Amino acid sequence: MVSTSLPGGTWTLGDLPVTRFGYGAMQLAGPWVMGPPADHGGALAVLRAAVELGITHIDTSEAYGPHVTNQLIREALHPYPDSLHIVTKVGANRDQQGGWPPARDPESLRRSVHENLETLGLDVLDLVNLRLGDAAGPQPGSVAEAFETLVGLQQQGLIRHLGVSNATPEQVAEAQAIAPIVCVQNMYNLAHRQDDELIDALAEQGIAYVPFFPLGGFSPLQSSVLSTVAARLEAAPMSVALAWLLQRSPNILLIPGTSSATHLHENIAGAALSLSDDDLAELGKIGR
Repeated sequence: MVSTSLPGGTWTLGDLPVTRFGYGAMQLAGPWVMGPPADHGGALAVLRAAVELGITHIDTSEAYGPHVTNQLIREALHPYPDSLHIVTKVGANRDQQGGWPPARDPESLRRSVHENLETLGLDVLDLVNLRLGDAAGPQPGSVAEAFETLVGLQQQGLIRHLGVSNATPEQVAEAQAIAPIVCVQNMYNLAHRQDDELIDALAEQGIAYVPFFPLGGFSPLQSSVLSTVAARLEAAPMSVALAWLLQRSPNILLIPGTSSATHLHENIAGAALSLSDDDLAELGKIGR
């Protein structure tokens, strides 16, 4: 049974019920998402705290570390509760400089799926997102070969559901023409509203939208507006930003990351903040 005590309630990814407030594991790796965490025990503790608090959606990738976050998730939580659903992504590797070179050829994708299965200790992956674009953001181009490769692995029984990440609306549509998707994971926040139309279209189709970088790329002026509203509400700017995302659309799922159990509790409390119509109107001007 999925807990509904977390802010936002629940959403269903395909046939997988999850809490709309999830957890992103990227920050559990070392600096710049490379190497092991400085506090191994603390990393395990925050993962266990997430599950104890009722979170049923954990986002990860074999590229984080690389291998590190998946290994931590397995150490902390395996055997996994039936209610817990782990979402991973493929399509990029890590280089020695800490970059994210694309790895979307069929061989690389197949290898990455099998590596995720191995490090997480699973026979089938609940949801795999195909990471597109590059570190600068979404880039135009066909997704057909890469997405068809994942569809083939899905047909083999290794993947339950598929999604896309760092994608343009055109790439979302192209993927959907090949096979059903259950989520899109893109950068989106109060200051970066480029996916407003996409979010609304996905909501009508019952498809989740999972934003990353909830406070990324704010200008000083935008940050000032957010801080002003936060001060009036006696809340932290991060709390306001998370609460706004949950109230923006019912298909938005949150995956804020942290390496601290205390910070995790703060994020949950912050996302539960209730914003008035006046608050929403003022905040809505930031990204317009």
